[in-house]
Amino acid sequence: MKIIFHPVLFLLSLGGKPTITNQQNMTEKEKCAQGLLYNANYDQELIKERAAAKDLCQQYNNLKNSDSEGRISLLKKILGKTQENICIEPSFWCDYGYNIEVGENFYANHNLVILDCAKVVFGDNVFIGPNCSFYTANHPIDVKQRNEGLESAHPIKVGNNVWFGGNVVVLPGITIGNNSVIGAGSVVTRSIQDNVIAVGNPCRVIKTITENDP
Repeated sequence: MKIIFHPVLFLLSLGGKPTITNQQNMTEKEKCAQGLLYNANYDQELIKERAAAKDLCQQYNNLKNSDSEGRISLLKKILGKTQENICIEPSFWCDYGYNIEVGENFYANHNLVILDCAKVVFGDNVFIGPNCSFYTANHPIDVKQRNEGLESAHPIKVGNNVWFGGNVVVLPGITIGNNSVIGAGSVVTRSIQDNVIAVGNPCRVIKTITENDP
């Protein structure tokens, strides 16, 4: 089976194709973990895991804002790895939860969406504005494969001290370096290096951050 990656959005950021070995003997979850085409629509293990995560997200979104202890406790149950200081304003939605890792002093404003079919890892001191989305899921360009329900997943990694403005979209396979700022409304289609300001659709570096910046 041929694997198709989007030639613009993902080829440069993924850094190579995954190794394909004995796909017929692999579960859909195993294929997903290796970045191979897989079908999440009928696999009972994946269906149950998504349903469980969304139930927990719905429960989290319905908690009172004053119940800070309950919110933190439930976030630690939803996410794969957290530190002590974490705040995600409702509403928050994810696919599985266990693929999400956040560092210390993590803050996300309202309406965060993380489609974590693959790993999504945030470093320390990450600040995320409202209405931001992180997508690890990719669908084939080939219409036949897409209509069969096939997809693939590619991890996202965010470094330390990164700030996302509101309404940012980060696409599959992206790495964002330490200390960088992603401007509001950006669509991040390529990886972004350390210590820069990047904005736009597609997101491009416009400035290197220096010690003289406020």
